Amino acid sequence: MADFAVPRVAIPATLLLAGGGTREGDVYVMERVPQHTGPETPLDMLNRAEAFFPFRSHKEGERVLLVAKARTVSLTVPHPKDLDRARLSAAKQVNLDLTLADGSKLSGWATVEMPQYHSRLLDYLNASPEPFFAITTSDAVHLVNRAHVLFVHPED
Repeated sequence: MADFAVPRVAIPATLLLAGGGTREGDVYVMERVPQHTGPETPLDMLNRAEAFFPFRSHKEGERVLLVAKARTVSLTVPHPKDLDRARLSAAKQVNLDLTLADGSKLSGWATVEMPQYHSRLLDYLNASPEPFFAITTSDAVHLVNRAHVLFVHPED
C-alpha cells in the first residue's frame, strides 16, 4: 500500500540562514489548503507550526535539506503569478527599510491588510504572532523571520 501524500508544488527560492550564506533551491508548498483558494503560499508554509521545512538545494547534488525555521533569516521567492487584485486594492502599501541582525539591509514595501485605525507599520509588525512576514521589492518577495530583524525604518 502506498503512503498517503499531499501533492506538492516546487517553487524556486533563495534561502538565507543565520550564520551566513545563501543557498539556491526549491521549497515545496501544498497544492491546496483549507484556509484559502489555490495553492499554499511559501509564507503560509513558513508560518505553519512545524519547526522544519524541506528545501532541495541546487548545489548540494539535489539533496533535500530539512531546514530549521528558527534559523531561517529569510526566504526569497518570485512574485506570485495569481494576485487577488481586489484584495490588494483594499490594502495599504507601506515603504520601509529593514536591517537584519547581521547588518544586511532590505528595502521594499509591506502590504498591510488591517483596519484603518491600526494600519501603521508598527501595527503590522506587532499584529501577528506568526514568525514570518513579507517584504516585496521590484525583483521578488522576501519572507523575513521577525526574530532576525534588528530594526525597521518606515519611509512614509
